[in-house]
Amino acid sequence: MAPTRCDEEPDVEVAAFQSTEAVVEPENAGRRADVWIAARFRWLSRSAAARLLAEGRVEGLDRPLKPATVLQAGERIRLWRPRLEATEPPPPLPPILHEDARLVVFDKPAGMLAHPSGSRFAWALIGLARRARPDHHLHLVHRLDRDTSGITVIAKDDEANRVLKAAFLNHRVDKVYWAVVRGVPSWSTLLVDAPIGRAEHSRVRLRMAVRPDGLSARTRFHVLARFADLSLVAAHPRTGRTHQIRVHLEHAGHPVVGDRVYGQPDDLFLHVLDHGFDEEASRRAGFRRQALHARILRFPHPDGGFFEVRAPLAKDLEALLRART
Repeated sequence: MAPTRCDEEPDVEVAAFQSTEAVVEPENAGRRADVWIAARFRWLSRSAAARLLAEGRVEGLDRPLKPATVLQAGERIRLWRPRLEATEPPPPLPPILHEDARLVVFDKPAGMLAHPSGSRFAWALIGLARRARPDHHLHLVHRLDRDTSGITVIAKDDEANRVLKAAFLNHRVDKVYWAVVRGVPSWSTLLVDAPIGRAEHSRVRLRMAVRPDGLSARTRFHVLARFADLSLVAAHPRTGRTHQIRVHLEHAGHPVVGDRVYGQPDDLFLHVLDHGFDEEASRRAGFRRQALHARILRFPHPDGGFFEVRAPLAKDLEALLRART
């Protein structure tokens, strides 16, 4: 069984296309363009990514790209894809934690995409924000996984976007996540200094793992509360590798509750691809989404100085913990 799906896109007129832009993360510098594109736009296979590059439907905004081009951190990629139309009304705009002339910070709920992804239309945070603020040129500064809740920053002009993305790229942003994990750690504080790379022999293409030849990765964890069968842990990532917190918690023996990839056999993720997150998947994962929440973010403000924002713990995670007291 294939771990991911890649549907052929129909032939459409150029006017029916829309663009999606992405920036190469520091941890992905040195990868081939076709490999990175297939990993970043997960509905594409590597061969489909190479074909779109050859057809000019994936282009580099900083230089011409070929499938074998070795990418550099920070360079920008634009993907042209068939325009998708909404099939349902937009959901409410998520709560705003802070807004000023240069940026707006949302408390993204679990289940909402930060940016459109996949071959079907889905409302995403950036699209909802642009509908609500049509007079600004909004940019998504960073992104959270669909199932991760919490702080998401959107820039309101091009210069603010440049400043904020440079801060993330240059590790000038302090992040704190709260995670509900399986089990009760014997430690109160733990530094995991373990390199991360692609998981070998996994049928799940997006799965990462601790491996000696991976990219350096460091996360400090602190136990906030212990319960009979789970714990609340604060995670302070010092690097920005893909799925870093989830991988390091699995490595520490306390995977995130509800995670369908880490701390689980591959067949659970493949089951979700085929059947959705049904009752069986929820029972095996222990919760209906990965119990990870972006709690605190401290970063340079485009107008100078540092700015800190906090998101209250998501209500579903509060309920999960309350049920253990």
